[in-house]
Amino acid sequence: MPLPTSRPRGIRPGLLTRLRVPGFRTLGPGSVSSLLKVALDVAYVLLALITGLMLILLVVGIFIPLENLDVTVSNDEGGTAQPLTRALLIFALGSISAYFGGFLLILTHLRKIFRTLTLGDPFQPGNVRRLRQIGLILAVVTGGVWLVQGLVAARLAPGIMDPQGIGELLTPVFSVLVVFVLAEVFREGARLRRESELTI
Repeated sequence: MPLPTSRPRGIRPGLLTRLRVPGFRTLGPGSVSSLLKVALDVAYVLLALITGLMLILLVVGIFIPLENLDVTVSNDEGGTAQPLTRALLIFALGSISAYFGGFLLILTHLRKIFRTLTLGDPFQPGNVRRLRQIGLILAVVTGGVWLVQGLVAARLAPGIMDPQGIGELLTPVFSVLVVFVLAEVFREGARLRRESELTI
């Protein structure tokens, strides 16, 4: 006499594996990837507009007069005022432009990756290169933010703004490592696909 299985009462065998949301796919046209591609396109346009605006302000900042203008940095315990020099203005606008420009490059590569996901063909050698470039750009942006905040805390607002510690770099560094690991996963997938095509 066979022993009864431990599956929940009232659930037929294989029912859970057959439960699917109608039309819910992760790859190909009309899939989740295509929806995310549209969201990335919208974010790309908005970020391009912001980056362009910051570059225009950077150019304008070279020529506008800056007489009798101060920058105030404050916290709960007090604040400090510094004269707004042209070098400080260009440094601030340049840093912000580089920050948004870095993420604009990341979105550029992500859009190309999701285009291959929408086509249902993710394991392409180009995606490996794009993921590595995303990881490199993210590392540069993370290091730049850490350096700029340290300079601002030391020169512009000493004792008011705290520089980022090493512990605050753990999450960004982890993200960079995850991107490089994903690049290796895609590289292995592309290799297996190439071997499969040669075998066929």
